[in-house]
Order: sequence, then structure tokens, then C-alpha cells
Amino acid sequence: MLRLLLIFGLLNLLFLALEIPRYAGFGPNWLALEAALLAGLFALLPAGRRTARIAALAGWLFAALTLLVLADALARLSLSRPLNLYLDYPLARSVYDLAAGSVSLPGALLAMLLVFLAVGAVGLLAARLLVRLPGGRGTARTGVATALVLVGVAGTTTFHAGEAVPNLPRAITPGITLVLDQFRFGRDARSERLAFKAELDRERNDDPETRLEGLAGIDVIIGFIESYGVSALFDERYSPVVGARLDAFGQRAEASRLHVATGVVNAPMFGGQSWLAHSTLLSGLWITSQARYELLLETERPTLVGDFARTGHRTVAVMPAIVRSWPGGRWYGFDEIRGAGDMPYAGPEFNWVTMPDQFVWSHFEHAVRRAEERPVFAKIALLSSHAPWVPVLPVLDDWDAIGDGSVFRQWEGSGEPPEVLWLDPDRVRQAYAESVAYALEVAGAYAVRHTDERTLLILIGDHQPASIITGPNPNPGVPVHLVSGDPALLEPFLQHGFVPGVWPDREFTEAGMDRFRDWLHDAFGR
Repeated sequence: MLRLLLIFGLLNLLFLALEIPRYAGFGPNWLALEAALLAGLFALLPAGRRTARIAALAGWLFAALTLLVLADALARLSLSRPLNLYLDYPLARSVYDLAAGSVSLPGALLAMLLVFLAVGAVGLLAARLLVRLPGGRGTARTGVATALVLVGVAGTTTFHAGEAVPNLPRAITPGITLVLDQFRFGRDARSERLAFKAELDRERNDDPETRLEGLAGIDVIIGFIESYGVSALFDERYSPVVGARLDAFGQRAEASRLHVATGVVNAPMFGGQSWLAHSTLLSGLWITSQARYELLLETERPTLVGDFARTGHRTVAVMPAIVRSWPGGRWYGFDEIRGAGDMPYAGPEFNWVTMPDQFVWSHFEHAVRRAEERPVFAKIALLSSHAPWVPVLPVLDDWDAIGDGSVFRQWEGSGEPPEVLWLDPDRVRQAYAESVAYALEVAGAYAVRHTDERTLLILIGDHQPASIITGPNPNPGVPVHLVSGDPALLEPFLQHGFVPGVWPDREFTEAGMDRFRDWLHDAFGR
């Protein structure tokens, strides 16, 4: 009897631990109904090889649930939402690349090995607990085991029967709920995918090709600043550091007779998958998932790239994070795509960051913009404020010394390893603030040096950072700074809630990033 109760208590604790990602800790429930059902069933089974095999199978299933919970915890931490296997399984490669780029390939492989060993150990523990239950004797023990089975069966049935049947208080089915959630998420995602496909089919001929005549002869440059969300400006943990650089940018812009307008738009996602934000802004469609993104690539939907090409611009994508083929780039129809291998960078990588923002801006100006006689439409994806946010480089005053980037070799190996920094969440948050401040200072320095009356520079965050930075339930807003020597180019945006200066006047907005293309059409299109 004592063994039965003790093992039931341990199994109950193991199952309740599956709720930790959902509640960011143990939830309000005390009883895991699966634990009662399993403990009761195995206590009634006879000892033997067949029962041992069933216990081993149950252990493997529990190990799979544990792995699913770890993936769910990672999704909640990085993307601020639960795991959706239907949508998220393609991201496994990206997660691996990020880990390998942040802590080195051996470190990433070791971390994966440790995770699988830990998951296997948990499954083995569950199997060993179950295999020790059969073979007991005694009327009282049999009665308790039978009661556990009845509670497990009845409780599970009522828990999933809907509101018509009252649930047992403080009881839950963590494992079953976890699996059913994935079926529900997958069903909803599939329905949403079909609805989006129908929307694309309906709009196939409803989006006319547009010439942005009001921007003819104007260099239009969109710089996506990685992980630059409204939290960087409105969260008191970051605003003193980031705000000081932003104020300095504003002062330098004013002294250079540049005009700045700032607003906030909502990004379609949190924490990662920057390409969804890029496609949302360029297409004018709300691209919230990889499934939507892939559907978009199957259409011939016009985008800002085509709009500017028809206006006479040379269209360029500067993508220092691209180290493999990029089918999406071909779909957009850029005249030129410069990935990491297409830029003559001779400096070191800084963990996941292939090259610092200051080199990217310098390379773009000298090798792309100055080399082109036509006006340029450019999309630049900036990396220095990407996790793991270490090291943070100083901004070089002498831009002419940047050259091929070999000047950055003096900081090779600087800063502490990410795996050390990330042991302290407070220091991670400080590193985040400093990296965004660096990205803004570099972008501001570029703007002051190279923006004039024939330039519209758009600096926009791609998404809010992970929840370790923002906290739970973050606001999806990202700041947008528009810079030009011609105030008339900024005037249309003031009518959409933007305000003069480098600071937005609000943290929340109803306008999504998908509105940007329509705004440009309304203000400058024909």
C-alpha cells in the first residue's frame, strides 16, 4: 500500500510538471488524472514480462510528452505563443542554426545530446516507477487501486466532456491535454491556411500594378532593425540606454537639417521569423506563419519590389543572414540579392551575427548605392541586435576606415560566451538594450552622413524580442523612423498617426505592418 501511494505521488508530480510551460511554473491543479489511471491500472496487473513491456512503452510515451513540453517551452519563451507542430516543425533547422551560431557547433550538439539524455532519463524513471507497481496483494491495496482507476477514468471523461458535466476540482489531464492541443492547433491552422489561400485567390486580379510616381528619382531604403520593439523605448529597463542613443540621433539629425517622423506599427509575430515581417511589409498581406508565407510564394502577388521596379528603381536586398539559397528572394524579383557570401567582409563573425551593422551600412552605400546611376529601392536586414546580443561593438567614428571589415578583427573573441551570459537573465536584458542602442546609433550615423532631399530612409523594427526581454503577453508594436531631407516625403505619414521627431507618441496601435504598402500607394502611387 505504501509503495502504491508513494509511486502514485511521484507519477502525479511528473505529470503535473508537464504544465510548467503553460503556467510558467506549477499550475493551480493538484491531481493529474493520468497518474491516477496509470498507477491504478499497473497496481492491478500481474507482474511479468508483458507488464514490463507495457511499462517500457508507457515510459517512451512519457519521454515523448516531455520532449513536446520542452519544445512548447522554447516556443513560449522565444515566440511568445504555444508550440504549434503543424506550423513550427519547419523551424527546427532555424533553431539548430541559431544554437550552432551562438554557442558553436560542438556546443549545440552537446546541448542536444544532453536534452535527449534528460528526456530519456525522465521516460526511464516513469517506466521504472510503473514496473514496480504490479504483484501487490491485499484487499485494501486492490480497493485503492480500483478507486484510482475509477477516478482516472471518470475524471478524464468529465474533464473532456465539455461544460455540461462538472469537472473534479483541481484535477487536470496534462498529457492528454497537451496532445489534444496540438490536434486542435493543427486543425485551426489548416482551416486558417485554407482561408488565406481563398483570400489570395480572390485578390489575384484585384491588386493592380502600381507605379510610385511620387517617389520617382528618390532612393528608398528600408532598414529592418532586428528585435527592435516598443519595449526598447517604453520599458524602463531598456529605455534609459536605448533612449539616450535615440535622443542623440535626433539631435544630430536636426543639426544636419534632416527631418524625422516616428510612429508605431504592429508586427505579425514575436521573437523570431523576421522574414514574416519582411513579407508582410512588402506584400501588404498579414503573414503570421510559415504556412502563410509558403502560400504567398505560390502566388504572383505584386509587392513593393515590383512597384518600385516599375517606377524605375533598381531593387536590391542586402541580407547578411542569408548563407544558403533564398527562394523567397527570387520570388520577390529583386534585381540583386546580396547575401553573406556576396559581400567582401574580411572581419570575424560575432556568434550568430555574420557581420556588424556598421559594415553592412558602409558596404551598401559604397558598393550598391554609389555604384548605381538609377534610384535604389533597398531592403536591408540588420543583425547586430539579434540574440545572443553579445558582444556589443563600439561605433567607429571613421567610416572610411571600415573598408572590407578587417578593422573589426580587433574585437574577435571579445565579450563573454553566450552560454555564460545567458545564465543571468538580468545581464541578458542589459546586453539586449546595449545591442539595440548600437544598432540605432549606427543607423543614425548612416542617416546623418548619407540622407538628403532625394532619400527616404525607413528604419523599422522587425518584431519584439523574446519574452525573456518583454515579459509575458507583449505588445506587438515596433517603432518606425522615417528620415529625409525633404519634409514633403514625411508629410503623408503624419496623417496616419506618425509624429515629428525620433520618439513615437504611443506604445499601442491598431495599424499593422501590412498597411505600409497601401500608405505608399495612397501618398505616392498612380
